[in-house]
Amino acid sequence: MNESILKQINELSTLNMEELRMRWKILYSTEAPSYNKDFLIKRLAYRIQEIYFGGLSSQTKDAMNKVLDDYGFDELATKPTKKPDRRYKQGIPVTGTKLIREWNGIRHEVIVSRNGFQYNGKIYRSLSSIAREITGTQWNGPAFFGLRSKRKVIG
Repeated sequence: MNESILKQINELSTLNMEELRMRWKILYSTEAPSYNKDFLIKRLAYRIQEIYFGGLSSQTKDAMNKVLDDYGFDELATKPTKKPDRRYKQGIPVTGTKLIREWNGIRHEVIVSRNGFQYNGKIYRSLSSIAREITGTQWNGPAFFGLRSKRKVIG
């Protein structure tokens, strides 16, 4: 890799948030999103390499868009368009994650999407509604799909 590129990438970790936002504006020609420092550094490092080495080929983008289309997702964004999914902070996996649960000998697959959860060709607003659909009883959806850890109660 070019020494200048490595230097620019290494320098990112020494910048404060304001400097990172200024660098974002230069490299992306947009205002920086309000992400955390690590996110900005990773995206800026990618952008520096993309500018120097070139981005994905149109053939690769088309192939990726086909995969996204097959799963019912939007096409690839050329620039970040919105904040990360807040559900991730709440313990829900990022968009595109496949959740698998076996119940009464039947395998159930759910795909996390931007606007909910895809199960059996339908979109649900919550994992709890899918768990209820599968079991016929009220469940905490994240717990049903193993996304909640068992917490020890000290007392």
